[in-house]
Amino acid sequence: MFNDIGALELLTLVVLAVLVFGPEKLPKVIQDVTRTIRKIREFSDSAKEDIRSELGPQFKDFEFEDLNPKTFVRKQLMDGGNDDLGLKEIRESFDLRKELADVTDAVNGREAASAAGAAAASGAAAGGPDLLKKPAQPAKDERPPFDADAT
Repeated sequence: MFNDIGALELLTLVVLAVLVFGPEKLPKVIQDVTRTIRKIREFSDSAKEDIRSELGPQFKDFEFEDLNPKTFVRKQLMDGGNDDLGLKEIRESFDLRKELADVTDAVNGREAASAAGAAAASGAAAGGPDLLKKPAQPAKDERPPFDADAT
């Protein structure tokens, strides 16, 4: 709950509490606050137990933290055990490190050691444009085409 409060913030809160409530009333205020927090927790726990008992035995492993959207998505999509929709293949298809390494190797003039590089090379040989090679230089008398959007 208070994981992001540092020592300086905690010291500031203590000094502020002493100034606002005074040293005489501060222990009583702390007791009241802790009693209230304890009652809220007890109420929350009893409400959770009531909901679990009303849901029935098929929801015995239900966790209320799963209602948090981030937790739900992480549990449903990131777990490798339940992959009915083929989500693992989709996640792996978005991994561009291999493709970037192949392009980097091609730009630096090194041989591509992967099958993807070979497939790209075969695609270029089959008539596809080779985007890594410089285009042919036009003849000296020939002017480049006019591009109205570039001016």
